[in-house]
Amino acid sequence: MKANAGTDPLVAAVDQGTSSTRFLVFNARTAEVVSQHQVEITQFFPKEGWVEEDPKEIIQSVYDCIERTCEKLGQLNIDLSNIKAVGVTNQRETTVVWDKGTGEPLYNALVWLDLRTQSTVERLINKSPGKNKNHLKPKTGLPISTYFSAVKLRWLLDNVEEVRRAVEEDRAMFGTVDSWIIWCLSGNTDGGVHITDVSNASRTLLFNIHTLDWDLELCRYFDVPMDILPKVRSSSEIYGCMKSSSLSGVPISGCLGDQSAALVGQMCFKEGHAKNTYGTGCFLLRNTGSKPVKSEHGLLTTVAYQLGRDQPACYALEGSVAIAGAVVRWLKDNMGIVKSTAEIEKLAAAAGSSYGCYFVPAFSGLYAPYWEPSARGIICGLTQFTNKNHLAFAALEAVCFQTREILDAMNQDSGVPLDQLWVDGGMTSNRLLMQLQADILCIPVVRPTMAESTALGVAMAAGAAEGVNVWDLTTDHLPQVVSETFVPQINPNESEFRFSRWKKAVQKAMNWETIEPASLSNGLEKKMKGPPWGVLPSPPPNRADP
Repeated sequence: MKANAGTDPLVAAVDQGTSSTRFLVFNARTAEVVSQHQVEITQFFPKEGWVEEDPKEIIQSVYDCIERTCEKLGQLNIDLSNIKAVGVTNQRETTVVWDKGTGEPLYNALVWLDLRTQSTVERLINKSPGKNKNHLKPKTGLPISTYFSAVKLRWLLDNVEEVRRAVEEDRAMFGTVDSWIIWCLSGNTDGGVHITDVSNASRTLLFNIHTLDWDLELCRYFDVPMDILPKVRSSSEIYGCMKSSSLSGVPISGCLGDQSAALVGQMCFKEGHAKNTYGTGCFLLRNTGSKPVKSEHGLLTTVAYQLGRDQPACYALEGSVAIAGAVVRWLKDNMGIVKSTAEIEKLAAAAGSSYGCYFVPAFSGLYAPYWEPSARGIICGLTQFTNKNHLAFAALEAVCFQTREILDAMNQDSGVPLDQLWVDGGMTSNRLLMQLQADILCIPVVRPTMAESTALGVAMAAGAAEGVNVWDLTTDHLPQVVSETFVPQINPNESEFRFSRWKKAVQKAMNWETIEPASLSNGLEKKMKGPPWGVLPSPPPNRADP
């Protein structure tokens, strides 16, 4: 932290991810992190393939992170009045429905990884012309998949009486996690604003990426009432102000889905720039400029950002991998092979190779470029020589191979091969993984020394908003971020051989599972495994009050 950090303007970011919530405060002049706090989030798995989180735990974690960070700023003798804006970045597609009168969630949040909607997906595809999963792609840029929010909302309307009744009685509000957080932070039942931004809206299957608004035909296709949807705003404008916290009165002026935020944080503002984020999943985005590019190779066309109400939207091609960091968590929590996520690098380094062991972590099916929900995880090529070190190496290689598949598809769609890849996210602290990635891609991998690209991106959007104006996003004023480059160190022929073996393993993982229609006949909509449902967490008292 620089000596003048006590007087420079600061911008804060809520970074609500799949496994944790963080609140970070950045110096708007240097882009350095001044202070931060992190809280882990509980995931619930009521049935195989079901993944839920408690919306009340999510918002309580946000309140807690804000207050703890503010306490740390106080210990640094930094005045909270220096914080000029707050941005919100979030796990995308995760779906929340709540009662606008009581503020109570009507069910647990359905996480983007959740697979319970497969029968819903099949029903929706069957009613499309030619039974085509890409029927909605011309408007949405997305296939009909369990991944996206409209399918999750449709399941809630079909299966949860509390949700259906609230919609009928005009009490329901729908949103992705950004909408839930901003509504709560801006007042909750006392004037909370119900909004989302274009990047999050473009992940719902209800949003027309060309008109940049909710689409009546899409809503009719899913039989979703438009009046429960949040208002769509740009990614950088004042939506409302913080209430009932240490930051009461501070504008909330930035909102980006986490992968879009990372694209901004990596300063990939030029057409052709690309970044890959290694978190729970893995997400490679390539900036395609002001026109959406249609993918012919299994990628998504998505809205990257719109940095101001009067600014044009910027689009991206995206490749999504469901399981990246989650494979390490699985080795730790489910298998007990590692005691901490950091330990996997030591085990893999001790092996130095997978010795022919290949791991396809298709725990939630396969996303891009296959979009195959019937795939399941497999480990193959085992011998009596194989041990946990080889398995750790194979798990890291799996992340790299999945990224290679997406990069190949992206190069085919764009016609211009990527010559280097910018990376960020929690897994990038693993140096072995970064070197493996460069070796498998056969191009340099560039890692910023400041790894908080996602939070930085939404802080930049918030700070650049009209009426805040403490961050200048023109090229001449962008902060200079120091980075480290990993260059390929193996023969390209070896890389191709290993990749071809990986693709052979992927084919063996395909069509493994026959999806049975999800049923709530056991009354799960009443029991709802997970946390007890009590009173919505109260925000902390306003410390600015006399």
